[in-house]
Amino acid sequence: MVRIGLLANPDAGLGGRLGLKGSDGQAELARSKGAEDRSGPRLESMLRHFSNIHRGESSQLEWITSRGRMGTDWIPAELQTGTISEVHESSGETSATDTEDAVERLLENGIDLLVYSGGDGTTRDIVASLDDLQSSELPIIGVPSGVKMHSGCFASSPKAAAEVLSAWLHGDLLVSSTEVLDLDEELYRKGKWVVRLYAEAFSPNSPRWMQGSKQLIETESEEEIIIGISDHIEDSLVSDDRLIIWGSGGTLRAIADNIGFELTTLGIDATIGGEQVGTDLDESGILALLDSHAGSTTLLLSPMGGQGFLIGRGNLQLSPDVLESIGIDNILGVVTPAKLLTVRALRIETGDDDLDQEFAFKRYMKVLQGFRTTRILPVSVD
Repeated sequence: MVRIGLLANPDAGLGGRLGLKGSDGQAELARSKGAEDRSGPRLESMLRHFSNIHRGESSQLEWITSRGRMGTDWIPAELQTGTISEVHESSGETSATDTEDAVERLLENGIDLLVYSGGDGTTRDIVASLDDLQSSELPIIGVPSGVKMHSGCFASSPKAAAEVLSAWLHGDLLVSSTEVLDLDEELYRKGKWVVRLYAEAFSPNSPRWMQGSKQLIETESEEEIIIGISDHIEDSLVSDDRLIIWGSGGTLRAIADNIGFELTTLGIDATIGGEQVGTDLDESGILALLDSHAGSTTLLLSPMGGQGFLIGRGNLQLSPDVLESIGIDNILGVVTPAKLLTVRALRIETGDDDLDQEFAFKRYMKVLQGFRTTRILPVSVD
């Protein structure tokens, strides 16, 4: 009998489409603004896909979890015929203490691996609890459900998490050490990107299905290249009839500075001609701009160094509705040569299976890497 721990942080990812830059301490605000659950449904999606692909004996699996929003609420009907043990129950509004208590109960019941749904903050709490309980070598698989996921113990999508779990159960994957990174959300909301190595964790090793940890790319030596990209964008895209939606990140911020815009480093902004028409936009703000604009639109995005995610990490404001309104052919990637050394493919995880398949069908996307210099990179959808 293999015992799999299941745990969800029900507040993870709530602030994404609202542009809140995370959910730590922001859950109540996010829900008051109409935010819908993200973490639980993504855990459910992972479990549903697992039930479709796994060919092992269900009688040999026992799911150890929490009763309610941190666990059983998200177990699909097709898995409820198996063995499910409820060993914990949260007290309404959840916190890091609930996570710590749940991890302790799961360990007391002898789990062999922990599958959890959340973001980097959830990972930090889980890893700290495992360390306190002298169980730091327990393998974990993260279902990516936060606003930003920099740690290497996350699968690239809920379906990918199911693939990893199934392969591990079949003995096809070894467990290896990976980095747990966390972003200081207080500084993040002030426009400062401070990512720290928090700890190490153990996860099944799968270059295909696991995302790897984010890498910070040194760009000081690329000033001339960034100036060249800035000149190209100003010459070919900035016009009075084109709405440019600027994705988050330091590369695009540096480009915008060269053109004369003051963008938020970590938000989504918008310009038309020489005018900035949107700053730190949430999903509804982007949709309103798109609805009111009659001309052409370009979405500029820079992939995350190391992981290669173009969509699905740190830019949840770009919801499926937003992306469909923009049109995937109107997305332009921007990648400096230093970042290209760590990005082999543009990874896409929109949260909508049909839209993901549209990107997959496209197969390749164009990225701008210098003045009038583009490159074609493959699209990766897990």
